[in-house]
Amino acid sequence: MEKIKLIVLDCDGVLTDGKISYDNNRVEIKNFSAHDGLGTFLLRFTDIKIAVVTGRRSECLAQRCEDLKIDLLYQKISNKRETIESILSELDLGWENIAYMGDDWNDWPAMSKAGFKATPANGNDVIKERVDWIAPRNGGDGAVRDLIDYILRKQGIYEHCVEAYLKHIDPDGNANI
Repeated sequence: MEKIKLIVLDCDGVLTDGKISYDNNRVEIKNFSAHDGLGTFLLRFTDIKIAVVTGRRSECLAQRCEDLKIDLLYQKISNKRETIESILSELDLGWENIAYMGDDWNDWPAMSKAGFKATPANGNDVIKERVDWIAPRNGGDGAVRDLIDYILRKQGIYEHCVEAYLKHIDPDGNANI
């Protein structure tokens, strides 16, 4: 776990519950977990980066990544492995440095190469048989936070990250990071 420097996430089924909803104006609606968001804030006190690589394009996801200051967002990707290889080259990392959380077969060609493979509790059953770790919560319900906490604890830096985060909370409870 000490080698993990990049967390790669799928969107639908990982950051969300996998449901895709549209309103009457064809505006896509997705639900994201605030727990996952706070986990990404904890990573700001480490050298671990997050990349979101998804096969669909979504303005909701772009907004969520902007809110969380996730700069490595790749949408409408048909070949996730190729895209991740480009990211690794740019960051001077290898596959052993990746923790990948995916939930279904479209993730597997890239996920299978990752140093650490994870899936939400509601991931595909066969994917669950192939990964290193299964989050206790479902996608869109805190599975990403579970992964982040797990990695930080295994690296022995969870408490440090929480303390650093708490130092950035103003008297009104707002995080200034």
